[in-house]
Amino acid sequence: MAASEYCRVLIVDDEVLIRQGIKHFMAWEQEGFHIVGEASNGQEALERIAELRPHIVITDIVMPVMDGEELTRQIKKHYPEIEVIVLSSFGEFDYVRSTFQSGVADYILKPKLDLQHLLTVLKMTAQRIPSLGAKESSGGGYAPSLEQKLERLLSGYDADFSADELRETFPHPLFLLAGFDPRVLEEGVQLSAVQLQEKLTGLLASSSSSERNLPVIRALPIEGQLRAVLINADQSAMDEAVRIAGMAAVSLSAAGQRIPIAVTNPFPDVKELRDVYNGSLTRLLGYAFYLPDMGVLQEGKLPPPVLQTESFHLNRFTEDFKRGQFHQAFHYLRDHAKAMAGDYTTDVFAFKSFLGNLVFNITVLLGNMEYDARELEKDKYRHFKAIEDAKSASEALNCLDAFIAEAEACISDKAALPGNANMKKLLDYIHQHYAEPLNLTDMAKHFHFNASYLSSYFSAHNSEGFVDYLHKVRIEKAEELLRKGDAMISEISGMVGYSDHSYFCKVFKKSTGLSPSRYRRQFVGEEKGRV
Repeated sequence: MAASEYCRVLIVDDEVLIRQGIKHFMAWEQEGFHIVGEASNGQEALERIAELRPHIVITDIVMPVMDGEELTRQIKKHYPEIEVIVLSSFGEFDYVRSTFQSGVADYILKPKLDLQHLLTVLKMTAQRIPSLGAKESSGGGYAPSLEQKLERLLSGYDADFSADELRETFPHPLFLLAGFDPRVLEEGVQLSAVQLQEKLTGLLASSSSSERNLPVIRALPIEGQLRAVLINADQSAMDEAVRIAGMAAVSLSAAGQRIPIAVTNPFPDVKELRDVYNGSLTRLLGYAFYLPDMGVLQEGKLPPPVLQTESFHLNRFTEDFKRGQFHQAFHYLRDHAKAMAGDYTTDVFAFKSFLGNLVFNITVLLGNMEYDARELEKDKYRHFKAIEDAKSASEALNCLDAFIAEAEACISDKAALPGNANMKKLLDYIHQHYAEPLNLTDMAKHFHFNASYLSSYFSAHNSEGFVDYLHKVRIEKAEELLRKGDAMISEISGMVGYSDHSYFCKVFKKSTGLSPSRYRRQFVGEEKGRV
């Protein structure tokens, strides 16, 4: 049967396992059907319909962006010749009834979805389409295309290559994958796996003196984010294939932008395709986020990673921040983020999440410290998006620097207000002398204030009074010492300014909700467990 004679089917469901399950239910072409594509919601489906012009759309009802009910209405309005089959659950009868009113052909309950019933419904629906007529199935003469077999392998299904077919299609003993992540491309730049295939094929043909050993290159039919080709070659041609991949990375670059291409180690069996794609190729292309200037990323040929040895101590950062030690806090944050970016094995999602969380925490901290953080609050989503859209680690670090600059401007605005310089001197004095028997009278003498005036001044310019603030500083220092796990608790009470051990325990529990001994047991375990 010619490709034009098949009944073309589009599958629409927000669950990828449902789409893949239907797609690979059976050899559809043997029954006269061809699955031309997939979509994860109604809006995406309309775009695919305009491109693929299917005869039948199989759609779920409940989906994000645009549900199956609205999709059915849009199809019947703009493409009345297309038949729609609805998938639904038991509790969606009202939705199903509304789609029938819009002209849906049939519906299938998901819990009862089985091969024979779906095939029966499809055949009955196909008979209603005038352009198809009542064609019979093609019998057993259909052989799935190579692209369809590769797609089945990538989806985790068997592809049933015969030995003769394997020898004819892939005459060489080894395989490798080469690919790139299109998300690194500048906006508006398009580059497909087929273009990579054509570029590699052309470069290999021009560099080879023997057509007999020329590698076989196939673009992979991938629905996901990456673009990749499968290269089949013998051992002698593998090094040349890697060299050519480097040339392709340069020649495919647009507007001076380097396009990193990942190349996996060779593997002997095409049935390993899915594991190599999900493992080696995906991992290597994650490294490209940190190594954007490398033309080719190949296993065993990468620089040694600078491994991160210490996790970020949010408590330390927060304590510095609350004390007004902003320069120290930001310096620590920048150093840690730079160290994370220096380790190319760092998970990209984890790295971006770390930066986004710090943007959120700093915004909240400044608001709680009575800084005018309204602009930061308003702009935080812009910073989140800039970090999320960053194409490299250095670009993400620049996003962090831009946010810190705005945070520092917010801090400077308050620091310029009258009285803040004096208040900073008072707070610094407490942080320097908290371990001593410090009281308001002694502090007033040091700064040549009247004690009652200093008490009023302190409360007016700080969110806490003198005594509460002194307790907070001492308890924060005690927490830090307890987390280190060295000194005895009775020693720590004296080290942070409490001569009465029982009074220290009472203040500590009131502040943290835990006794000092319980705090140590809980948090020392967490510190030791960090990687």
